[in-house]
Amino acid sequence: MKIRRPIPRAEELDSTLSLINEGYEFISSRRKALQSDIFETRLIGQKAICMSGEEAAALFYDNDYFKRTGAMPKPIQKTLLGVGGIHGTDGEEHHDLKRMFLSMMTPERLEVVRRMAIEELDKKADQWEKMDEVVLMDEIEEILTRAVCHWAGLPLKEEEVKQRTQELVAMVDSIGGSLPRYKDGRTARESQEAWLKDIIRQTRKGVYNPPPSTPVYIVSHHTDKNGKLLDLHTAAVNLNNAYRPMLATVHFIIFGALAMHQFPETRYKIQADEQNYSFLFSQEVRRFYPFAPAMAAKVKKDFVWHGYHFKENMLVVLDLYGINRHPDSWEDADSFKPERFASWKESPFAFVPQGGGDHHAGHRCAGEWMTVTIMQTFFKYFAENIRYTVPEQDLSLDMARMPTFPKSRFRIRNVQKLQVTPERLIRHRQPYSVIQT
Repeated sequence: MKIRRPIPRAEELDSTLSLINEGYEFISSRRKALQSDIFETRLIGQKAICMSGEEAAALFYDNDYFKRTGAMPKPIQKTLLGVGGIHGTDGEEHHDLKRMFLSMMTPERLEVVRRMAIEELDKKADQWEKMDEVVLMDEIEEILTRAVCHWAGLPLKEEEVKQRTQELVAMVDSIGGSLPRYKDGRTARESQEAWLKDIIRQTRKGVYNPPPSTPVYIVSHHTDKNGKLLDLHTAAVNLNNAYRPMLATVHFIIFGALAMHQFPETRYKIQADEQNYSFLFSQEVRRFYPFAPAMAAKVKKDFVWHGYHFKENMLVVLDLYGINRHPDSWEDADSFKPERFASWKESPFAFVPQGGGDHHAGHRCAGEWMTVTIMQTFFKYFAENIRYTVPEQDLSLDMARMPTFPKSRFRIRNVQKLQVTPERLIRHRQPYSVIQT
């Protein structure tokens, strides 16, 4: 880890506009220019510390030193995460909610959502054969909305599919500083929460009876340490947080399709799947391509680290994108090499596409296993079950846009489903490996 003393400061008086304009590379570019993995700046008028690297991540995810309460920007609370959700909690309240979320992510339930998703994908592939051109990102958004709502126990009607898909997409797409996207995300959240509140009311009254293993049932009947049901708003926010992150997986799936196009040899390796290559490929997609840009927390109490005085309530921003490509942790970090994960040491702080640390006690995403399971399943399906051509299009990524994706949303043509042999069908019915960090 490189640290200059005294800790350097970014040149601009306030870096808010620079963060919006530079996106994913804001922290990384300054880290390199200042030759320090820690530097000071100001964001939205307040002093902030930006950090990168494995050692910084280990500190950031230490609950003795950092808290999430009050750290998340209000716009993100009102769109992506919700006010009163697990992301803004600490201590026993966070542990209690985390146990609730992890109870939804058992191997059995992950297998259920995997099967639901692959069934929806297979249905769509039948339709793709008859289409002149397929905008893959649009299609995957609908596929995952159908699958995850079914898995969550939500009574999604056919006439609601388009609306709920658009709402979930708008919430995920709201984080990048764009006023129109913020407004769309806020409207979408209000609609989602109203829908969920009604479902929770009906579930608690016994009018609607989802299976006990589903998030709808679990959240509706969850009680806090005092034995009280979650208030309706908090329950709706956390129920949304149980299934909405699946729509973020759309970006990883599209990045995987892009990787198979940019690095054609990977398709054949996924087909052979020696040494569980589809899993290694999924992990490298999460490391290599930009997804979550950064995470914020506030200092819990005064402390000194590497000679720098962190003061109580100081804002600290961790560079998630930069850590996944940090040269101290990754050899040839800017190259796409799935094989690197075959000998990876599984550090919970060097690889943080969905947060770092421990899933059970910390703030690492409880849905990470679901993400990897779905990615691996879809990539195998693309490689084994369909053929298609990729026409000329703009596949570039706008690194200032958060979240980013190929500008053309990845279009394909001439889709052809291959005949599914019994052996291949058995493989798709078997559970895949998931991350166990």
